[in-house]
Amino acid sequence: MCYHVSTPGSTDLTVKTDKKVIYEANEIYHVSGFTRPYLPVTLNESQDSIVAARWKLIPFWVKTEDDAAKYANTLNAESESIFEKASYKNSILKTRGLLYVNGFYEPHKVAGQKDTENYYIYTPTKEIFTIGVVYANFKDYETNNVYPTFSVITTAANPLLEEIHNEKKRMPLIIPPDRRDAWLNASTKEDVQQLMIPYEGELGAHKVFRVTGAKGDTNRPDIQDAI
Repeated sequence: MCYHVSTPGSTDLTVKTDKKVIYEANEIYHVSGFTRPYLPVTLNESQDSIVAARWKLIPFWVKTEDDAAKYANTLNAESESIFEKASYKNSILKTRGLLYVNGFYEPHKVAGQKDTENYYIYTPTKEIFTIGVVYANFKDYETNNVYPTFSVITTAANPLLEEIHNEKKRMPLIIPPDRRDAWLNASTKEDVQQLMIPYEGELGAHKVFRVTGAKGDTNRPDIQDAI
């Protein structure tokens, strides 16, 4: 599953996209979804902008920040069940978005070895790319604070990710540039389902430091170096 990503900073997003960049942050070389970070997204309610949204979708029945922190793991949403799962079914047809990333990290199981290895996955030309997300605006009824929260949608793995993520054989839903408008604007279940497919384009990958469960600072450039 996709729990670890790297994301571009505000400067790169301003230079390399045609969006109004409201998101303010430096490049992130590695971050875990379990820390519930704010990351750069375009939401279909404001398609000309890149804003900050918090990883881990919090559905409408959760009312406080304390409860949100304890809520079930909604970092990822499986495409095959997204229309049936309570956390997502009220959102998937109405509120979808794009997460901007430089790459993502996936585990690889080695026979006879307890800990998995980690691989970093990216486009061959190292450009920013987008991952499909479903989102919901969360309101903390104790403070009245409102902010968007999202889950990364996952699909069955393509051939490369079948080899890398060789236990669960999943991958994030990569939305290529020519399908971004369709993803943000699809209005029927059939249209959404047709877009939730394993990525057909080319990806690069190499083995890196094991970020899964890592302690200490992993937000540094060398974390992406091949080993």
